Amino acid sequence: RQMCIRDSKKIMDQEKIELLPIVTPDGATVGCAERSRCHGGEKLLHPVVHLHVVKDGRLLLQHRSKLKKIQPDKWDTAVGGHVSYGEDIEVALKRETAEEIGLTVFEPVKITSYIFESQVEKELVNTFFTEVADGFEPSCEESDIDRFGFFSLDEIERMNREGLTTPNFCQEFRSILLPFLKKD
Repeated sequence: RQMCIRDSKKIMDQEKIELLPIVTPDGATVGCAERSRCHGGEKLLHPVVHLHVVKDGRLLLQHRSKLKKIQPDKWDTAVGGHVSYGEDIEVALKRETAEEIGLTVFEPVKITSYIFESQVEKELVNTFFTEVADGFEPSCEESDIDRFGFFSLDEIERMNREGLTTPNFCQEFRSILLPFLKKD
């Protein structure tokens, strides 16, 4: 039986409540909670999707706005977003990719899933990879993304050392993405 955790005092308009699934470490949904609860320190495990995009051997990163609550003014995974309650992982990946970089046709390859925990949240990260054609340029209307850039692996390592990337991206890049890219 699934339970949804809601704080009805916070938002009276049901249309504005963003519900996220609460999952087990293997991804089975056991309930749901408002996004604010998932990011409020209770560490309710919720799924997210990440898509690493490569063009000509260079990795696409997004630069997070200075206005973001979590990790402002840092470079991060090209696409990263929450899975909505009742939404499949693949559907969330396609929705987030279209919203964040304007890419609607792509062939995602699932790399892995893992749990990432910060001081305020705990996420089940579903990590994917895709390659895009030479002419692709990201576009976005979301206000929480400042800009994009394609970077070589060496440039990204330097950015990681200098603290210019999010801790989650840095960890995922070193432990998951690099071994995946270098296995060929």
